[in-house]
Formats: sequence, C-alpha cells, structure tokens
Amino acid sequence: MYPVDSLRKLIQDIFEQNSLITATWSQLRRRDNVSYTKVQVKPVTLKNQLHYQFAFHYNNKVLHENLTPAEAAERMTLLCEETFRQGLLCTTEADYQILISKKYKVSILTKSASKTAVDLSHNRKKQYVLEEGVPVSFLVELGIMNEEGRVLARKYDKFRQINRFLEMVQDVIPHLPEGRPLTIVDFGCGKSYLTFALYHYLSVQQRRSLQIIGLDLKADVIEHCNDLANRLHYGDLKFLVGDIADYDELNEVDMVVTLHACDTATDAALEKAVRWGASVILSVPCCQHELFDQVEASVMNPLLSHGILKERFSALATDGIRAKLLDLMGYKTQLLEFIDMENTPKNILIRAVRGQAGEVSEMWNEYTAFRDFIHADPYLERACADLLPGDGKQADGKSKSSKETVQDSANCDLC
Repeated sequence: MYPVDSLRKLIQDIFEQNSLITATWSQLRRRDNVSYTKVQVKPVTLKNQLHYQFAFHYNNKVLHENLTPAEAAERMTLLCEETFRQGLLCTTEADYQILISKKYKVSILTKSASKTAVDLSHNRKKQYVLEEGVPVSFLVELGIMNEEGRVLARKYDKFRQINRFLEMVQDVIPHLPEGRPLTIVDFGCGKSYLTFALYHYLSVQQRRSLQIIGLDLKADVIEHCNDLANRLHYGDLKFLVGDIADYDELNEVDMVVTLHACDTATDAALEKAVRWGASVILSVPCCQHELFDQVEASVMNPLLSHGILKERFSALATDGIRAKLLDLMGYKTQLLEFIDMENTPKNILIRAVRGQAGEVSEMWNEYTAFRDFIHADPYLERACADLLPGDGKQADGKSKSSKETVQDSANCDLC
C-alpha cells in the first residue's frame, strides 16, 4: 500500500516527463457524485503545443476537453482523489495499475510498458498527391501556391479539388495502356485547372509520354490556356476552340475527361468516348435539364409536384441512366463524390473503365424498366442506339437516331 501522496507524485512526474500515452479512470467512488462513468486521457498537439485530451464518457455521449500539461496533471489528481477508485496509466516507461480503497489506501502495480508513443497530431496533415510545401509550377502560375510552395488560403478549396481529382486518376492508371504514348481529350476544359493538373501528374510525376487536347468554345479562354502551357513548357498539352459534338480529329483516345459540360453536352462527350473505345472516362455532369421535362410517374407525385425536388430527382436519374448505359456498352462504372471548384459542394463524378460490368440482358431489362417507369427518353440512349441491346426502337416506338441537337454550350458559365 502507498500513501495518496505517492500517487500525486507519480502523476506529477508523468506529466513533467511528457511520458503519458493513454490513461483510463473508472469505478466511480460515489455514483451520485458525477454523471460521467469513465474518463480517458491521451496527448494531442494543438497549434504545435502539447495538450492532453480528456474524454468524459456519459451514458449516451462523450464530451472532450483539451488541457495544458499543468492543467491535466491537476485534473487527473482530482479524478483519482475525488471521483474514481481505479486507473490504468500507460506511459513510455511502464504501465501503472492504480487501485484506491474506500479509505484512500493506494495500490500501484507496475508492469512493463505495453504501448508505444503514437503520432500526437490532433489533426493529421492530409497526404496529397500534390504536396503542400513543395512548389508545383502550374499551381504557382495559376496563383494557387506561392513560389515557396505554400497554398494560399483563399485558394485552398481549389487545391483540395485538384488533389481529389488526381486521387481518382490514380485509381485508373492500371487501366490505361502501356508501352506507347497516351492520348487524352478534355471536353469543355474551361480554365483548365484540372487539365494542367492531369498533365503534370501523368507527364512530370508518372513520367508517361502523352498528349492532352483541351476543347472549349470560348476563344479567349483557349488563348489564355495555350499561353500558360507555353510558359510551363508543356509541349504536349494543346488547347483548341471546338464543340464536343463536332470534334473528329482523332481516331483513338485512351481517356476522355468532361467536367461540367452542360446538359446533353455531357452525353455527346460520353458517346464520343465510347465510340473511340476510351479505356477511361471521367465525367462531372451539370445542369441535367433534359429529363426535367420528361419525368412523369403518378405514384411519385408527392416528389415530382415540387420543382426543387423534381430537379434533384431528374439530375440523379440522369446520372443513374448514364452509368447504366455505360455499363451496357462495356464499361464498369462508378458514381463518386467530387468537390466542386467554386463553392465546394459535393458533386457526382462518373468514373468508367473499359471492362464488362455484368450480364447484358439482365442489365438491359433493369434499365428499360426504370426508363419506362419514369417516361424518360434519354439522349445518350438515342445517340448510342447501335451500341446497345434491343430492337432499335424507343419505348414510344420511334426509331433511334444518333443525329441529335446537342446543348450548344460545352461548358456551363455557372460552373
């Protein structure tokens, strides 16, 4: 048995030496004394300063409090003297099992250390594809980083989006052909933050030979992007003024990227990608207006009678239809969350890689049942009629045709 002073000194020494890894206090001395039943303690760093986080466990919640070492030593001393009868202190030197009797007799059982020190970072620094603190030429030119590699605070959302996009690209690299230069087309490239990121990642970091062609309808934007590519000496990155539907300069493309192509311009890009036999498709659709005027299902009136809900449902249904049609045309398709460039809401990215997704007839029946239920007449199905199962007829009996009028804005101004 030890006097309580010995326990006070042990706690004081542990905090002075910064040796605590974790502590747990339990077995309340009096149940009517406090409303929490257990307290756990661990070290954390906050603003580069050592603190200790106390987690107070209640019946249905846990509350946290972060204290300085001096405050933590005082709080833990009070816990063992006034509140709990049992504690386990794991330090870098040893484990201490503490038992305190009703008469404040203290037993301290010392064992070999069972734990090792861990990363104290309260908010661990996220590991990005493009690292903070390492200057990246195109990010500096675009005003996202300074020349020392520090990300500007007002540009951090764009930095996060670029890295999120590159994480998705990382996952599809095994599906791209090897042993020859890659050809990538970006429809509706706009200001081309992600186009430059893609080129840098594949060419500079991955050392792949490739050419990337960015297309957009805005001549001033294309001129700016070409000037930037020249300044960066990105010789195989070219930007052209052109429409999604009319671009026929290439016979073979390995990856198609389409970010915020408006309404059926997304579908035109998907059709191009499929007909090229692209190994990878990355598409972030926007402004899915087409189905809004088509969707009709009486049992869904509680939803569809409200414009905002109908708009959201139509957008989700459009992307679900696109994903299923890509599956039917020989792709394995995923819908992923993506961070939007301007306001950082969560967006949907369609990621498709070449490779049969499942049994075609079953998928076709599933698709047509949904399409007919909501009375949809999707552009992508009509445009790709010759690549899909079925009898060449739509649900209304009309012949399918790939000659369609495409949304004339390749990239939405709102995006």
